[in-house]
Amino acid sequence: MLPILFCAALIAIDQLSKYLAYTLLKPVGSLAIIEGVFSLTYVENQGAAFGLFQGARWFFIVITILIMGGIVYFYRGLPRERAYGKARFTLLLIASGALGNFIDRFRQGYVVDFFHASFIDFPVFNIADSCVVIGTILFIILYLFVYKAGETSKNQEEPEGL
Repeated sequence: MLPILFCAALIAIDQLSKYLAYTLLKPVGSLAIIEGVFSLTYVENQGAAFGLFQGARWFFIVITILIMGGIVYFYRGLPRERAYGKARFTLLLIASGALGNFIDRFRQGYVVDFFHASFIDFPVFNIADSCVVIGTILFIILYLFVYKAGETSKNQEEPEGL
């Protein structure tokens, strides 16, 4: 039950932030927080990361459903050992972000983005995007550098490193 509550909380935070961006930021377009460094910029993204594949709404909906199926399958297949808690956490982050953006695509046909690191002109993003990226990076780090095939046992404590 705790994993579902965790995902629900992250999705709620994401959806609330997008609602606030829509109601407060859309009318003004952009608001500099630190001039030339970071701003809040309202964008309706009909594509994927970096604005790729614009207008492919149904493709993203289907892909998200397939990815969610894979995450659920992988999550349920993880050993219940404490050592895999961090892996479960990363999968929950990815799932929460994917579902947050899925809700937007399904309801509106676009994803609301609003964080803009203007000092590097990084693409505008949102909380769901951050969950997916952070979860994916941590997941890769865990499996490349922390977990070693066959070395985790029921008596082993949390792996060192993260």
